[in-house]
Amino acid sequence: MNTFTKTTGLLQRAMDVASLRYEVSANNLANVEVPNFKKQKVNFESELKKALESDKKISSINMKATNSRHFQNENKIDWQTIKPRRVTDWESTAKANGNNVDVEEEAMNILKLSMSYTLLSQLTDHEFSQIQIAMGK
Repeated sequence: MNTFTKTTGLLQRAMDVASLRYEVSANNLANVEVPNFKKQKVNFESELKKALESDKKISSINMKATNSRHFQNENKIDWQTIKPRRVTDWESTAKANGNNVDVEEEAMNILKLSMSYTLLSQLTDHEFSQIQIAMGK
């Protein structure tokens, strides 16, 4: 896979995750007064990091596991298969009614997401403008 394809693919995934995070934060804000509602967040970067690092860690020794108790060979993880996960915070309670949504925190998250989405779209535009320059258009 060439660099342009991988870069634009990662930018697209980052924009998709930012959209999902925006949706989750908006849902948290919408349910701020609902008793026992638990806020959610999106986990993605840690799994993506593992997948991207698996490219570098592929073992030169090809082991064959014939039994489930054998050591497993570290296989390459395709970064395109990594999906963002919604995670519910069941541990904390911020209010007497059992709701744990912090309005200020969610509003700040939405502001950050808006700014990061704008930056990601500008980076995507820059990648395509580089192709146009290379093609002489």
